[in-house]
Amino acid sequence: MKTLPIISVVIPMYNVEKYIKKCIESVLAQTYKNFEVICVDDACTDGTLDILRRFSDPRIKLISQKNRGLSGARNTGIMASKGVYVALLDADDFWSKEKLGHHINHLNNQPSVGVSYCPSLFVNEQGKTMGIGQFPKLKNITARDVFCRNPVGNGSTPVIRKSLLNEMTFESIDPHNPNAKRRCVFDEELRQSEDIELWIRIAMQGKWQFQGIRNPLTYYRVNDSGLSANLTKQYASWCLAIKKNLKGNGQFFKRYLPLARAYQLRYLARRAIRSGDSWQAIKLVHKALITQPKIIIEEPARTLSTYVCAIISLLPRAFYKSIEEKAMSLVQQQSH
Repeated sequence: MKTLPIISVVIPMYNVEKYIKKCIESVLAQTYKNFEVICVDDACTDGTLDILRRFSDPRIKLISQKNRGLSGARNTGIMASKGVYVALLDADDFWSKEKLGHHINHLNNQPSVGVSYCPSLFVNEQGKTMGIGQFPKLKNITARDVFCRNPVGNGSTPVIRKSLLNEMTFESIDPHNPNAKRRCVFDEELRQSEDIELWIRIAMQGKWQFQGIRNPLTYYRVNDSGLSANLTKQYASWCLAIKKNLKGNGQFFKRYLPLARAYQLRYLARRAIRSGDSWQAIKLVHKALITQPKIIIEEPARTLSTYVCAIISLLPRAFYKSIEEKAMSLVQQQSH
C-alpha cells in the first residue's frame, strides 16, 4: 500500500530555466522526507522542462497546462495535492534544508494555526545572500496585522493546512473554457497581490491563526530589473484584492484601509528605489505619508529610512547601493 505524503510542495513554473535547478535541489535536500513535489508547467517556452526532467526522484510530479498565471498554476497544484499540508514555493526562490521539518513540527504542535510562515533572507540574481531580508511579526497576529503588514511576506514562506485551503476553495469560470468551472483557492482574476487577497480572506473568516517561526528558512530572490514599470499595475491589483473582501467587512476596512494603503505605498516606494526610479520612489513615499502619517509613529526607522533612501537614490547608483545596504541592515538590527 502506497503511503500518502504528509506535505505537498507546489511550485508554479513559467520560463524559469535559470532558477529551477536550485529550487528543486533545495526541496530534495530537506531533512524531512515525506513529501511530494508538484511542479506546474504554466506553458513554459524555454528550457525549464528539460532541466526538470534531469531529476529522477519519484516524488516529483509534473502537470502541464495552458498559461493561467501564478494564481492559476498554484490552484492547479493545490487541487492535485495529496498532503495534509501544502507548502508554496516560487520557482526562482529556494529553501534551507530544515524548512519543512520546522513547519511540520510547528503545525503539529499548534492545531489552531492554519498558516505557518518564517522570515526570509534576500538573495541576488546569482543566489548570494544580500545581508538583508524580511523579519515579520511572528505571534499574536491579528486581522489588522494581516491587512496592513502581511506578515507572511512572500509566496515561498507559507506552509498551510490543506483543510484550510479546502475551506477557502470556490468555483470560478474557466477562462480557457467558458462552459466549464474551475475550483480555485487563489483568485485567478488577480495577476498580482493574489496572496494578499487570500490572507485577508482567511483573516476575515477568523477561524484560523497565522503564526511564524523564528528561523529564516526561505531564500527570496530580489530581481531589480523591470520593477518600476509594474508598480502601477501592482498597486491596482492590491486595490482590487482589497475590494474583493469588502463585502460584509465594511467597518473593518473603513477603520484600517488608510493605514494599509500607506504601508503598501511605502513598500512600492522601496521597490521603485531598487529599480532605480528615484522620482517615482519620492512621489510614492510622499503619498504614503500623506495617506496616513501614523506609519512614522508605528515604524519610525523603516519609514524614515525609506524616505532617506528615496532622496539619496538620486546619487550615483554604485554609491547609493552601498549606503542602502548599510541602512537596511541597521534598520533590521533595530527591529529585533
